This record gives sequence, structure tokens and C-alpha cells, in this order.
Amino acid sequence: MDWQRERELWARCREGDLDAREELIIAYRPLVFWLAGKLKTFPSLRQDVVQEGMLALINAVDRFDPTRDLRFTTYAYYRIRGQMINLLDRSERRAPVPIDDERLFVEEENDSSDDAWLDVAECVRRLQGKEAAVVSALFFEGKRPLEVAGEQKIDISHVYRLRRNAVARIRAWLGLSGAPGAP
Repeated sequence: MDWQRERELWARCREGDLDAREELIIAYRPLVFWLAGKLKTFPSLRQDVVQEGMLALINAVDRFDPTRDLRFTTYAYYRIRGQMINLLDRSERRAPVPIDDERLFVEEENDSSDDAWLDVAECVRRLQGKEAAVVSALFFEGKRPLEVAGEQKIDISHVYRLRRNAVARIRAWLGLSGAPGAP
């Protein structure tokens, strides 16, 4: 697409012309596929990465201000790539093997579950900072991760990361198999 045609499309898009908007999205769609190809992902995640990139492209077209003397490709590149990377960070495939939230330990046949829960409660008290706040809100207050993210003013993916790290730390303190540092 030549520069003059692109300027015309941006002007029409700013006026609310949906055909111009669609033409811009289609014209820059190869950027999404190119960026998706540059990221090292599992083949099963590739379609999700492309989909996330397309959403970022659409948002970039909607938010771009052509009067700011910035090339759209530069603007869109960082928005698309950032949203793709955020998806990969949130992906459970990159996280450790999840554990059941309601049971932080495996009960031994002769173990008293009351004693085990006391041990877990003691470990939770040892947590500090945002980890302690997130674990308390999720497990003891019964709040949802999105609710905790809003209260703590953090991204929901950070809530999951804090929960995962806290649970791994508690498992290690309890000496459970599969925990980092556990036998």
C-alpha cells in the first residue's frame, strides 16, 4: 500500500468509516503472522498467539493517532508483540504443574489431617508481602483472582504467579515431594 492511500484510509477511519478500518486491519495482518512466527511457542499455542495478535492489531488500529508523526508499524509492532508475550506469560504451559488449590498437601495414611492443616496454616503465616495477602484472600477469604487483582492493584497474571510461588514455597516447607527443594 502506498503512503498516499494509507493516509486516505487513516483519515476515513478516524471519521468512522468501517470499510477503511477493515482495509487497514487486513493490510497489516501479515505483521501479526510475522511476529507470531518469531516467538518460540508450542505448536498447540500458535493459533492462540495469532488470535491474541489480531486482537492487538485491531486495538492498535482503533487507538492509533496518525497526527503524531509515528509510523503505524512501529506503534503496532510493540502493541502486538507485547500482547502476545503477555498471553505466553499467562499460559499454564509455562507454569509449573498445577496443584489442587484446596489441598496443599498429600495426606499420609497415618497422618492426622487436623495436624497437617495446622502445619499449612503455620506455613501461610510465614509468607510475607503480596504473597501473604494473595494467599489469604484466595484461600481463607474465598475471593476470586480477579477480585484480588483489583484490590491489590496488580495484573491478574501476577495474582496467579504469586499464588503459584506461595503454594510451591508452602509445599517445600512441608517437605512434600515434587516441591522445589523437597526430597
